[in-house]
Amino acid sequence: MGSPPSLIARPGADGIEFAAGGAWTVVQARDLDGLIDEAVRNTPAGKPVTVDLHQLTALDTYGAWLIERLVRAREALTGSVRVVGLPERYQSLFEQIRRTEHDGAVPPPSITPLKERIAWLGEQTVRFGHELLSFAAMLGAVVLALGRAIRNPRTFRLTPTLHHLDRVGWQAVPIMLLITFLIGCIIAQQGFFHFRKFGADAYVVDMVGILVVREIGVLIIAIMMAGRSGSAYTAELGSMKMREEIDALRTMGRDPVEVLILPRIVALVIALPMLAFLGSLAALYGGGLVAWFYGGMSPAIYIERLREAISLTHFEVGMIKAPFMALVIGIVACTQGLAVQGSAESLGRETTASVVKSIFLVIVLDGLFAVFFAAVDM
Repeated sequence: MGSPPSLIARPGADGIEFAAGGAWTVVQARDLDGLIDEAVRNTPAGKPVTVDLHQLTALDTYGAWLIERLVRAREALTGSVRVVGLPERYQSLFEQIRRTEHDGAVPPPSITPLKERIAWLGEQTVRFGHELLSFAAMLGAVVLALGRAIRNPRTFRLTPTLHHLDRVGWQAVPIMLLITFLIGCIIAQQGFFHFRKFGADAYVVDMVGILVVREIGVLIIAIMMAGRSGSAYTAELGSMKMREEIDALRTMGRDPVEVLILPRIVALVIALPMLAFLGSLAALYGGGLVAWFYGGMSPAIYIERLREAISLTHFEVGMIKAPFMALVIGIVACTQGLAVQGSAESLGRETTASVVKSIFLVIVLDGLFAVFFAAVDM
């Protein structure tokens, strides 16, 4: 254990001298704390201090820190402290302690609300840029994979494509018809309710026909596909990523884009226009039923008015938008699926992001198409 520690304060030639002796180690911690506190408390301030360490017999990190604590306490009172007589074998240890931070923890810089908002805006801008690059990279990879499949049709995976076409197309028909049927009924009912005040019941058919065929039909189907099929794509690819199946494909020399992503996107691009067509028919049928039972308009008049209101241009506008919306949904869903990091939390987060981003981009794309078709007079 070594000799007991000591710390004696005595007058010196030019101030106060602290003579430290004995073993300054962690074993003597209880005695050392009392010695330090008493020395600082019972010696007058304002005089230079010399710490004499000639009589030290043992020193460890704890003891060195206590000596440094004594030095710093006296420096705060007098500003002038010298350490003399430290045995050479302890010089390195004591220098390491001396180089530690003298100041306390630096408080974090204060951030004003304006700076915080600017920083948030910068972070979101960088994040948006990364997501845009990921989208572009996935789109490029799909285009290249499609080009290879066109040059060499044997490499195209027809069976998985038909399987996904059945899942996102045929199996989705009932729910899509039901939703669009109800949407058509609601639009017609609201139209008759409000237009009747002005005696313009006949124009409800024009509104239902143009709105469903040109805008609402394909938009509702695209949103439903983003929630139904886009989330499924993200969850499937994310689960494969978590189980390292995608890495296994790369190890075997197979391109995951060709094997997993291209069949899904092709199936989605084929299925969405067909579902949009069937959904538009269901919405028009629902509008016709409401016109008959609620608006008092006979089916013959409804159909004749519908033929006058809807032109081939309106149908073309709706069908042209459908494949592009399907492509956006597929690219976003697959990109988010490959972004899963390996935890259930990440899978849920990316699936949610897939649905939200897909719906947002579908609505933005619909707005851009509206501006474009208005510019070309369609």
